[in-house]
Amino acid sequence: MEIIRIEGMTKRFPVGNGEFTALKNVDLSIAEGEFVGLVGPSGSGKTTLLNIIGSLDTPSDGTATVINQDVSSLSHKQSALLRNIHLGFIFQTYNLLPVYTVYENVEFALLLQNMSATARKKAVMDALDWVGLTDKIKSKPAMLSGGESQRVAIARAMVKKPKIVLADEPTANLDSENSHHILQTMLKLNKELKTTFVFATHDEKVMKYLRRKISLADGKVIADELMQTEKSKQY
Repeated sequence: MEIIRIEGMTKRFPVGNGEFTALKNVDLSIAEGEFVGLVGPSGSGKTTLLNIIGSLDTPSDGTATVINQDVSSLSHKQSALLRNIHLGFIFQTYNLLPVYTVYENVEFALLLQNMSATARKKAVMDALDWVGLTDKIKSKPAMLSGGESQRVAIARAMVKKPKIVLADEPTANLDSENSHHILQTMLKLNKELKTTFVFATHDEKVMKYLRRKISLADGKVIADELMQTEKSKQY
Protein backbone atom coordinates (compact mmCIF):
# COMPACT_ATOMS: atom_id res chain seq x y z
CA MET A 1 0.00 0.00 0.00
CA GLU A 2 1.33 3.43 -0.98
CA ILE A 3 2.21 5.64 2.00
CA ILE A 4 4.13 8.50 0.29
CA ARG A 5 3.44 9.97 -3.17
CA ILE A 6 5.39 12.85 -4.71
CA GLU A 7 4.05 14.23 -8.01
CA GLY A 8 5.65 16.91 -10.20
CA MET A 9 7.26 18.45 -7.13
CA THR A 10 9.58 21.45 -7.35
CA LYS A 11 11.04 23.36 -4.41
CA ARG A 12 12.56 26.82 -4.75
CA PHE A 13 14.27 28.94 -2.09
CA PRO A 14 14.89 32.70 -2.33
CA VAL A 15 18.60 33.56 -2.50
CA GLY A 16 19.51 37.23 -2.58
CA ASN A 17 17.60 38.78 -5.48
CA GLY A 18 17.04 35.42 -7.15
CA GLU A 19 16.16 31.88 -6.18
CA PHE A 20 17.71 28.44 -5.87
CA THR A 21 15.82 25.39 -7.12
CA ALA A 22 16.53 22.52 -4.71
CA LEU A 23 14.11 20.00 -6.28
CA LYS A 24 13.04 19.85 -9.92
CA ASN A 25 9.86 18.09 -11.02
CA VAL A 26 10.27 15.03 -8.77
CA ASP A 27 7.92 12.05 -9.08
CA LEU A 28 8.16 9.34 -6.43
CA SER A 29 6.11 6.67 -4.70
CA ILE A 30 7.04 4.79 -1.51
CA ALA A 31 5.03 1.86 -0.19
CA GLU A 32 4.24 0.98 3.41
CA GLY A 33 7.03 -1.02 5.06
CA GLU A 34 9.84 -0.03 2.69
CA PHE A 35 13.45 0.49 3.83
CA VAL A 36 14.55 3.13 1.35
CA GLY A 37 17.32 5.68 0.98
CA LEU A 38 17.43 9.06 -0.74
CA VAL A 39 21.05 9.02 -1.83
CA GLY A 40 23.26 11.75 -3.24
CA PRO A 41 25.99 14.29 -2.51
CA SER A 42 25.47 17.44 -0.49
CA GLY A 43 23.21 19.81 -2.41
CA SER A 44 21.44 17.05 -4.33
CA GLY A 45 18.09 17.81 -2.66
CA LYS A 46 17.73 14.74 -0.45
CA THR A 47 17.33 16.61 2.86
CA THR A 48 14.88 19.07 1.28
CA LEU A 49 12.81 16.11 0.04
CA LEU A 50 12.96 14.46 3.46
CA ASN A 51 11.79 17.70 5.13
CA ILE A 52 8.80 17.97 2.79
CA ILE A 53 7.82 14.33 3.43
CA GLY A 54 8.05 15.17 7.14
CA SER A 55 5.73 18.20 6.69
CA LEU A 56 8.52 20.49 7.92
CA ASP A 57 8.34 22.29 4.56
CA THR A 58 6.00 22.46 1.57
CA PRO A 59 6.53 22.21 -2.22
CA SER A 60 6.68 25.31 -4.42
CA ASP A 61 4.92 23.34 -7.16
CA GLY A 62 3.46 19.86 -7.39
CA THR A 63 2.17 17.74 -4.51
CA ALA A 64 3.47 15.65 -1.63
CA THR A 65 0.92 13.24 -0.18
CA VAL A 66 1.91 11.54 3.08
CA ILE A 67 -0.44 8.98 4.67
CA ASN A 68 -3.27 10.24 2.43
CA GLN A 69 -2.70 13.88 3.44
CA ASP A 70 -1.59 16.61 1.06
CA VAL A 71 1.26 18.34 2.92
CA SER A 72 0.58 21.69 1.20
CA SER A 73 -3.04 21.80 2.35
CA LEU A 74 -2.34 21.13 6.03
CA SER A 75 -2.66 23.88 8.62
CA HIS A 76 0.15 24.39 11.12
CA LYS A 77 -1.87 22.41 13.68
CA GLN A 78 -2.61 19.58 11.24
CA SER A 79 1.08 19.33 10.26
CA ALA A 80 2.05 19.14 13.93
CA LEU A 81 -0.55 16.42 14.49
CA LEU A 82 0.79 14.39 11.55
CA ARG A 83 4.33 14.62 12.96
CA ASN A 84 3.33 13.95 16.57
CA ILE A 85 1.34 10.81 15.82
CA HIS A 86 2.53 9.24 12.58
CA LEU A 87 6.11 10.39 11.94
CA GLY A 88 9.37 9.71 13.77
CA PHE A 89 12.57 11.69 13.14
CA ILE A 90 16.20 10.64 13.61
CA PHE A 91 18.99 13.17 13.03
CA GLN A 92 22.78 12.89 12.87
CA THR A 93 23.14 15.24 15.85
CA TYR A 94 20.80 13.15 18.08
CA ASN A 95 18.99 16.29 19.39
CA LEU A 96 18.62 14.86 22.90
CA LEU A 97 17.60 17.22 25.70
CA PRO A 98 20.69 17.41 27.97
CA VAL A 99 18.86 18.16 31.24
CA TYR A 100 16.60 15.09 30.94
CA THR A 101 17.37 11.43 31.52
CA VAL A 102 17.24 8.79 28.80
CA TYR A 103 13.79 7.77 30.03
CA GLU A 104 12.52 11.37 29.97
CA ASN A 105 13.97 12.02 26.50
CA VAL A 106 12.07 9.06 25.09
CA GLU A 107 8.90 9.84 27.05
CA PHE A 108 8.92 13.42 25.73
CA ALA A 109 7.60 12.20 22.36
CA LEU A 110 4.46 10.89 24.09
CA LEU A 111 3.59 13.88 26.26
CA LEU A 112 1.53 15.54 23.53
CA GLN A 113 -0.60 12.43 23.15
CA ASN A 114 -3.59 11.55 25.28
CA MET A 115 -1.94 8.62 27.05
CA SER A 116 -2.00 7.53 30.68
CA ALA A 117 1.21 7.49 32.73
CA THR A 118 1.02 3.69 32.90
CA ALA A 119 0.70 3.37 29.12
CA ARG A 120 3.54 5.87 28.62
CA LYS A 121 5.84 3.91 30.93
CA LYS A 122 5.18 0.65 29.07
CA ALA A 123 5.75 2.31 25.69
CA VAL A 124 9.03 3.93 26.84
CA MET A 125 10.37 0.70 28.35
CA ASP A 126 9.39 -1.25 25.24
CA ALA A 127 11.21 1.27 23.04
CA LEU A 128 14.34 1.19 25.19
CA ASP A 129 14.22 -2.60 25.19
CA TRP A 130 14.14 -2.57 21.36
CA VAL A 131 17.43 -0.66 21.30
CA GLY A 132 19.01 -2.44 24.28
CA LEU A 133 19.17 0.50 26.69
CA THR A 134 16.88 -0.40 29.58
CA ASP A 135 19.93 -0.20 31.88
CA LYS A 136 20.48 3.48 30.98
CA ILE A 137 17.06 4.92 31.89
CA LYS A 138 18.46 7.24 34.59
CA SER A 139 21.50 8.40 32.62
CA LYS A 140 21.79 11.89 31.15
CA PRO A 141 22.94 12.32 27.51
CA ALA A 142 26.38 13.57 28.61
CA MET A 143 27.00 10.14 30.17
CA LEU A 144 26.34 8.28 26.89
CA SER A 145 28.56 7.31 23.99
CA GLY A 146 27.70 8.42 20.46
CA GLY A 147 26.25 5.00 19.65
CA GLU A 148 24.14 4.99 22.81
CA SER A 149 22.89 8.53 22.10
CA GLN A 150 21.78 7.53 18.62
CA ARG A 151 20.02 4.45 20.04
CA VAL A 152 18.12 6.76 22.42
CA ALA A 153 17.18 8.89 19.40
CA ILE A 154 15.85 5.76 17.66
CA ALA A 155 13.84 4.81 20.76
CA ARG A 156 12.39 8.33 20.88
CA ALA A 157 11.41 8.10 17.21
CA MET A 158 9.90 4.61 17.62
CA VAL A 159 8.15 4.97 20.99
CA LYS A 160 4.86 6.09 19.43
CA LYS A 161 5.09 3.31 16.80
CA PRO A 162 4.96 5.76 13.89
CA LYS A 163 4.00 4.73 10.38
CA ILE A 164 7.09 6.45 8.92
CA VAL A 165 10.57 7.15 10.32
CA LEU A 166 12.65 9.80 8.55
CA ALA A 167 16.39 9.54 9.20
CA ASP A 168 18.75 12.31 8.05
CA GLU A 169 22.37 11.04 7.95
CA PRO A 170 21.77 8.97 11.13
CA THR A 171 25.24 7.35 11.09
CA ALA A 172 27.31 10.42 10.17
CA ASN A 173 28.79 10.81 13.65
CA LEU A 174 29.27 7.10 14.38
CA ASP A 175 32.12 4.66 13.82
CA SER A 176 31.65 1.58 11.65
CA GLU A 177 30.75 -0.82 14.50
CA ASN A 178 28.12 1.49 15.99
CA SER A 179 26.73 2.30 12.55
CA HIS A 180 26.14 -1.36 11.77
CA HIS A 181 24.52 -1.95 15.17
CA ILE A 182 22.18 1.02 14.61
CA LEU A 183 21.24 -0.13 11.11
CA GLN A 184 20.61 -3.70 12.25
CA THR A 185 18.30 -2.32 14.94
CA MET A 186 16.41 -0.28 12.34
CA LEU A 187 16.05 -3.27 10.02
CA LYS A 188 14.68 -5.33 12.90
CA LEU A 189 12.12 -2.65 13.79
CA ASN A 190 11.20 -2.29 10.12
CA LYS A 191 10.36 -5.97 9.92
CA GLU A 192 8.67 -6.37 13.32
CA LEU A 193 6.60 -3.17 13.33
CA LYS A 194 6.18 -2.71 9.54
CA THR A 195 7.46 0.85 9.92
CA THR A 196 8.51 2.60 6.71
CA PHE A 197 12.08 3.93 6.97
CA VAL A 198 13.26 6.72 4.65
CA PHE A 199 16.91 7.78 4.89
CA ALA A 200 18.69 10.80 3.48
CA THR A 201 22.32 9.74 3.22
CA HIS A 202 25.54 9.52 1.28
CA ASP A 203 27.08 7.04 3.75
CA GLU A 204 28.20 3.80 2.10
CA LYS A 205 27.55 1.93 5.36
CA VAL A 206 23.86 2.84 5.17
CA MET A 207 23.59 1.93 1.48
CA LYS A 208 24.58 -1.67 2.23
CA TYR A 209 21.39 -2.07 4.28
CA LEU A 210 18.92 -0.38 1.95
CA ARG A 211 16.33 -2.42 0.10
CA ARG A 212 15.77 0.43 -2.36
CA LYS A 213 18.06 3.29 -3.38
CA ILE A 214 16.71 6.49 -4.92
CA SER A 215 19.60 8.56 -6.29
CA LEU A 216 19.35 12.33 -6.58
CA ALA A 217 21.60 14.84 -8.33
CA ASP A 218 20.98 18.56 -8.78
CA GLY A 219 17.44 18.22 -7.43
CA LYS A 220 16.37 15.44 -9.80
CA VAL A 221 15.83 11.70 -9.36
CA ILE A 222 18.42 10.09 -11.64
CA ALA A 223 18.02 6.43 -10.59
CA ASP A 224 15.63 4.24 -8.58
CA GLU A 225 16.95 0.76 -7.82
CA LEU A 226 15.89 -2.25 -5.76
CA MET A 227 18.86 -3.53 -3.74
CA GLN A 228 19.76 -7.17 -3.13
CA THR A 229 22.70 -6.91 -0.73
CA GLU A 230 23.16 -9.52 1.99
CA LYS A 231 22.69 -6.97 4.75
CA SER A 232 19.38 -5.73 3.31
CA LYS A 233 18.07 -9.31 3.50
CA GLN A 234 18.74 -9.63 7.23
CA TYR A 235 15.85 -10.16 9.66
